[in-house]
Amino acid sequence: MGQRTPLYDTHVEMGAKIVDFGGWDMPLHYGSQLEEHHRVRRAAGMFDVSHMTVVDLKGDRVRELLRRLLANNVDKLTTPGRALYSCMLNPAGGVIDDLIAYYRDERWFRLVVNAGTTDKDLAWIGRQAAPFGAEVAPRRDLAMIAVQGPQAREKVYAALGEGLREATERLKPFHAVAVGELFIATTGYTGEDGFEIMLPAKAAVFTWRMLHDAGVAPIGLGARDTLRLEAGMNLYGADMDETVTPLESGLEWTVAWNPPARDFIGRAALEKQKTQGVARRLVGLVLEDKGVLRNHQKLVCDDVGAGEITSGSFSPTLNKSIALARVPAKATGACQVDIRGKFATARIVDYPFVRHGQSCLK
Repeated sequence: MGQRTPLYDTHVEMGAKIVDFGGWDMPLHYGSQLEEHHRVRRAAGMFDVSHMTVVDLKGDRVRELLRRLLANNVDKLTTPGRALYSCMLNPAGGVIDDLIAYYRDERWFRLVVNAGTTDKDLAWIGRQAAPFGAEVAPRRDLAMIAVQGPQAREKVYAALGEGLREATERLKPFHAVAVGELFIATTGYTGEDGFEIMLPAKAAVFTWRMLHDAGVAPIGLGARDTLRLEAGMNLYGADMDETVTPLESGLEWTVAWNPPARDFIGRAALEKQKTQGVARRLVGLVLEDKGVLRNHQKLVCDDVGAGEITSGSFSPTLNKSIALARVPAKATGACQVDIRGKFATARIVDYPFVRHGQSCLK
């Protein structure tokens, strides 16, 4: 038996197929992964993301700590509730984890880190925090529910009260606000509008049921993965890990090079790699032939070398097979993918593939 979120019994009651996910017993789907995917794109769905870890960092020098700890620059965060996506790197520039940082006040920042990396993240953050006298507090008392889709906001207001509208309807993406015991953020992992709601674990079941009664469908990990892939969002452990840098993972936009004096962990390695030229890059693929693109399939790019699919699946929105792949930096045009011993043609494209339910393919 794996670890279980406060919503585990509720998932079982709702007919979820439970699978192991990084040591957690989590819902894969509630009957139809395809229907769940379309529900999020066309209306609204909710995800139990309570397996992810909320970490509060507090102290007089916590901003100074995060300037060192994160590749992105927390000095961009000056308004309470403002959020920032960043990678946390090792000295070689490899990605220890990707996370979201929230500014609460000058002595309090909140991080949300991945479930499968929690133990190593906490150990790493703890070591870096010690010289700054910062308190590192994992919030095991919190759960998190993501509500995503074009109707997500209206469904949340219907379920949890119109009183939330005034506090949240004008929130821009990557902002959050505390409303009572709820911490509501305009972040997500689907390419759709919506909220990620952090709340006391003891209130998770009640809140889930209220959302369900308002017409928000429960969504499992299967649809979560196809949604995030269509949105061109990296998955830790697939599209990046400690062996690759943000520059090789389509995440250079998350690296804040200025000011040059900010010596974040991994900076020297990234600067050297950028000066020498990045040998590999992450691209999107669309399969032109029959078949399905899958993780770890090998591919050949004409005249420039080989690559590998990092995330691949069938796109329900596009009705095509799509993937993210790490290829030689000079690769363009088409490539040949080895699918069960036969080569199929895939076209290299920019990603995201889908945004707000619409195709981004050219």
